[in-house]
Amino acid sequence: MAGILDLLNSDIGKTIISGVSGSTGTDQDKTSSVLTMALPVLMKAMERNASTPEGAAGLMGALSSKHDGSILDNLGGLFDGGVDDTVKNDGANILSHVLGSKQQGVEQVIGQKAGLDAGSVANILKVAAPILMGVLGKQASQNNASSQSDISGLLGGLLGGNSSQNEQSFLEKILDADGDGSVIDDVAGMVLGGNKNSGGIGGLLGGMFGK
Repeated sequence: MAGILDLLNSDIGKTIISGVSGSTGTDQDKTSSVLTMALPVLMKAMERNASTPEGAAGLMGALSSKHDGSILDNLGGLFDGGVDDTVKNDGANILSHVLGSKQQGVEQVIGQKAGLDAGSVANILKVAAPILMGVLGKQASQNNASSQSDISGLLGGLLGGNSSQNEQSFLEKILDADGDGSVIDDVAGMVLGGNKNSGGIGGLLGGMFGK
């Protein structure tokens, strides 16, 4: 299964990046940076949530009803003339559910790295979250995912299942950012100081993009 960041490198990914950029009025390169960092974090958070039977059942319920993947069938229509408020409100609800109290901290850390304020990051993620759920819904349908282990396997596969311990620990750390400044600073240092060999964000993204 292709990882979530392979998707961003594909034609559909380019459509998503340019569409999200246009609909939020954010520079395309910065939008790409935000999505490259944020999507694995959101997937990791979903993987955590799905580690309980209740969390897995809730996610499967959402994927089989509202987020069945149909949003991907008409991305041109989604972005044409700006993204509908109902989509953004849905995205806000997804982020709140998936990230909970970590949401502000995650947005701050990603904003520091991407050179954007947390509010701009939040706007990008509100548009991206329903699309990410659509990707998951389509994969769940194609793979007949019907159990907690199915959904965990699906999330692990999209995260690039074999990601290194450094990548996993980066995702865990960024999710533990709680907005009090200290963890943010630690993770920001890791993000800004990371290179391909150190396993920081450079290693994380290098590993996931296969570069």
